[in-house]
Amino acid sequence: MRLLTLAALLAAWFTAGVTLPLLLVGGLVLGVAEVIALTSAMALTPTAVGPSWRERANAWITGAEAVCNEFCGPLVGGLLVAVGSAFALGATAAGYVLATVVLMFLAGRFRVPRAPEPVSVTSRIGEGLRYLWRHRLLRLMALVLTVLCSCWGAWLALMPLMATTTLGLNPREYGLLLSALGVGGLVGALTATTVNRLIGRRWALFADLLGTFAMVIAPVVTTELWVLAGGAFLGGMGGTLWAVNARTLAQRLVEPEMMGRYSAVARLFSWGAMPVGAGAVGVLAELLGMRAAFVVFALTVLLTIPPFLRTVTPAVLNAREDRFSEKNVPVCSAKNAAE
Repeated sequence: MRLLTLAALLAAWFTAGVTLPLLLVGGLVLGVAEVIALTSAMALTPTAVGPSWRERANAWITGAEAVCNEFCGPLVGGLLVAVGSAFALGATAAGYVLATVVLMFLAGRFRVPRAPEPVSVTSRIGEGLRYLWRHRLLRLMALVLTVLCSCWGAWLALMPLMATTTLGLNPREYGLLLSALGVGGLVGALTATTVNRLIGRRWALFADLLGTFAMVIAPVVTTELWVLAGGAFLGGMGGTLWAVNARTLAQRLVEPEMMGRYSAVARLFSWGAMPVGAGAVGVLAELLGMRAAFVVFALTVLLTIPPFLRTVTPAVLNAREDRFSEKNVPVCSAKNAAE
């Protein structure tokens, strides 16, 4: 999907046929393809990696996403466009070709049992929703993540305006603020295993609630760049710690044949909340002011703390992991599992 989209855009560029609607359609297809790829990656990991390696594998995958999305992607994209739009499109297509070649070296069979009769997409979506909603822990985590992602959507949408007006940041300072967000995500990926060993999975997940709260409350209480950057750093680090642990936990709780449907529904909660948060913060900022809008989102984070602490307990997490260790065996060869 991505290669075909880029080929179409490249052909349109050479024929002077690039239009805004074409770019919008191309962006839409690339976005859909990214959701498919990331959902498949989450479903693929348990069958490609042994249980003892899943946390580390999820940390590496999340770290790669953070580095490429927050640092390499924007930087390299800007450099390529500076050389020429056609070169940028061609280089991106070449990157996808290289990724396809690398994917071919992933050895093993990654199939899960399917019902013999055809099932509609709508039915599969319903199955994923019902599966998530029946599990108290997964349901709570999805609802908390919805709140956290809405805060991220609000912060990313409103911060550019607030930074250049209320906070008085110049372009360089705003760049440092965004970099702190990315650095936090990278540090979270590099330290996830260590953090889990030191404080446990429960408090590593809880760190995202605190980090997101710090991120949205910082522009309310100060205009100091180092405080704002610190809040962004904690938000980025907490987000990565949540992503690593939530993925690992889901891979230990969800049966392989349900993983694709579950991960798609879970991603609907998270990614779907971001534009909702962006739209809501715009309305609130217009009615109440930008600082008051961030206060509202900070309060929503605080409201998630009591149900999180009641539901995500050490006993629940230990029981779930014990159940996994007894019944969930990766569908791959012994050699692949060892690797």
